[in-house]
Amino acid sequence: WRPRSSWRGTSTDCSCGFLWTMLLLFCAIQELGAWAKHTSVEGPGLGQQEDPALLASGRVKRGWVWNQFFVVEEYTGTEPLYVGKIHSDSDEGDGSIKYTISGEGAGTIFLIDEITGDIHATERLDREQKTFYTLRAQARDRQTDQLLEPESEFIIKVQDINDSEPRFLEGPYIGSVAELSPIGTSVMQVMASDADDPTYGSSARVVYSVLEGEQHFTVDSKTGVIRTAVADLDRETQDRYEVVIRATDMAGQLGGLSGSTTVTIVVTDVNDNPPRFPQKMYQFSVVETAPVGTAIGRVKAEDSDIGENTDMTYQVKDEEAVEMFKVTTDSNTQEAVITVQKPLDYESKKVHTVVLEALNKFVDPRFLDLGTFRDQTIVRVSVLDVDEPPEFRPLSDLMEVQEDAHIGSVVGVVTALDPDTANRPVRYAIDRSTDAERIFDIDANTGAIVTGKVLDRETAGWHNITVLAMEADNHSQVSRASLRIRILDVNDNPPELATPYEAAVCEDAKPGQLIQTISVVDRDEPQSGHRFYFTLAPEATNNHHFSLLDIKDNTAAVHTQRVSFNRQEQDVYLLPILVVDSGPPALSSTGTLTIRICGCDSSGAIQSCNSTAYVVSATLSPGALIALLVCILILVVLILLILTLKRHHKSHLTSEDDEDMRDNVIKYNDEGGGEQDTEAYDMSALRSLYDFSEIKGGDGGGIAAEGGLSGNPASELHSLPQWVQSPDLDFSVFRDYICRKVEQADEDQSVPPYDSFQTYAFEGSDSPVPSLSSINTWSSSSEQDFSYLGGWGPRFRQLAALYAGRRAEEEADAS
Repeated sequence: WRPRSSWRGTSTDCSCGFLWTMLLLFCAIQELGAWAKHTSVEGPGLGQQEDPALLASGRVKRGWVWNQFFVVEEYTGTEPLYVGKIHSDSDEGDGSIKYTISGEGAGTIFLIDEITGDIHATERLDREQKTFYTLRAQARDRQTDQLLEPESEFIIKVQDINDSEPRFLEGPYIGSVAELSPIGTSVMQVMASDADDPTYGSSARVVYSVLEGEQHFTVDSKTGVIRTAVADLDRETQDRYEVVIRATDMAGQLGGLSGSTTVTIVVTDVNDNPPRFPQKMYQFSVVETAPVGTAIGRVKAEDSDIGENTDMTYQVKDEEAVEMFKVTTDSNTQEAVITVQKPLDYESKKVHTVVLEALNKFVDPRFLDLGTFRDQTIVRVSVLDVDEPPEFRPLSDLMEVQEDAHIGSVVGVVTALDPDTANRPVRYAIDRSTDAERIFDIDANTGAIVTGKVLDRETAGWHNITVLAMEADNHSQVSRASLRIRILDVNDNPPELATPYEAAVCEDAKPGQLIQTISVVDRDEPQSGHRFYFTLAPEATNNHHFSLLDIKDNTAAVHTQRVSFNRQEQDVYLLPILVVDSGPPALSSTGTLTIRICGCDSSGAIQSCNSTAYVVSATLSPGALIALLVCILILVVLILLILTLKRHHKSHLTSEDDEDMRDNVIKYNDEGGGEQDTEAYDMSALRSLYDFSEIKGGDGGGIAAEGGLSGNPASELHSLPQWVQSPDLDFSVFRDYICRKVEQADEDQSVPPYDSFQTYAFEGSDSPVPSLSSINTWSSSSEQDFSYLGGWGPRFRQLAALYAGRRAEEEADAS
């Protein structure tokens, strides 16, 4: 193989412009330098070892490398771009050798002339997309298609040109720097990328510069670090800057490509501005009755800074105002809230002057030389006069009075004054909800409290009342004062025995034996304490059975004086004891100690005292009494239950008797046994219930018998039984029954209503067809002639016999 250098072909394809010629020439010069460095003796295998047989024949190895071609990117010519030429030493130019290539882009991007071995690029290449292509070359015999040379691999490298401008891939950029930062303070770094080959020429060498904003910021041309150019950046004047940074390749030389980006630089705040009050004086007003904690007003010091640099505190500077007013800071608005700390009084002081100071919480020591970070203002608070209720002066909430004080005695005096300048007169009263029993009264003009009823410390030792003070001409202005009245004790209750004492003593008791210890109670409470004296009452001076000993500790002991007792002679002794208190005045009372004489065993245990003891022991215990009462109660409940059931059963029977009369009607559908059946029904029983009478032939009520039914002439008339209403018929029974049923139905809430009402009294009067029934007729049997029934045939023979026989009997009776 002997290649032809790629640059040799460029002179033959110089149809492109002068610029492309210069670029290709530059590339060829660089490749010649590379080939000179790699000059060596190689075999014909395109950089591989030659066959030893070929070396023996005297062939000389090639002394230059051909396995790399170059092609310039972004070729814009109309003809295919010549890349290079491959050639075999065995090629004699007769066209017997066929050259082929394979690999990346073979047949599409790169085409080879099979005869000459010239390679051309048919498409526009871009080094930024692909930097080189790897292909394989073959030389074959055109006739036999056998390889004449071993296959060899070569590379077509795309030669870079400066066709890509620098790009800022990480934009947009936002940076920040503190205000008043010194010159050269680093803000941030920007970086641009160039897609050109950084190893080839200066196409990818980028330098940075500032297009806009160079008055305040600079940029390092190599690193892209942005720095401050001035030291007086002031956020309050301008809080952000838009700086345009440009990146240029070719190291900034003429003809280099460039790209730009905008960097937003935010100036952050520092505490370089002190608080300032917009006004030097503020005025507020508040009523004198405003309670403690009432907000009077708000003031705010302005601060040009932002964030925590505006946080401030307020304080009152003068001592007098500190006692009357309190200042707090609203954390949301940074306002000073002035509130009342002590009750105000228009009559005492009408105007208060408050010196208020504002200062920053967080002070930056770097900026202390700028001035004091605090400011002061004056706040004037005017107190407004209002009509106030009277005030109690001075007020003592405790008064005392003896419990034996007479009605109308003065307990104490309360005084109230109108605090207003008018000083109106005051009237007094007692809130009767606190003294419903009217134990105390008050003088409306002087405020003197007097007793209204007799006092008793033992019943109520303390009284809590509320006194009202109001203006005489305006009772709505009322003040209240709570007053405690203590009732002082006097000795008005005599001492009494603590309990009704009872004692027991054995019959064989010895003299001096302790029977009972006596103690007393006294409802009084003397300040020096109780002291009681015990002695036997005068009526017990002749007592020789028992003695009383005062122990001096407000108790006394009773002892026996005789050797023994006999309960048969006397089983109970009543010992009167006189008790006297220490006064003053000294009061006394007499109590009785009951002493029972009892029988005891040898050890002194009491066995029995008297018959009463046995009676008491024989009584029922409480449990037995309760059980007895429960049994009696159960018995009473059973009796009441039985009586209730009987009454209910009786009322049930009564309601059954009042049922509808239709329930007593019996329906018989049996036709009977015919003419010969004379035993089925007793017709006499039916006839006995009604009164039949004959109907005269001349009466209009009869009907003519048909000739077909009898042998009598057709002119003979016979009367059938019919219903005739009597004028004396009494329907009061039915009326009462129906009314009673209606009343029961109205009173019974469980029965649903019915809209149907039926009456069963009679068929009606003046019917054009008389009744054929012989039952329930009111006519007498003498008024009817049943002889015609004999002519009705054999089927009515039995009926004719019955009625005809009845007629014969009546006539016989009549005769």
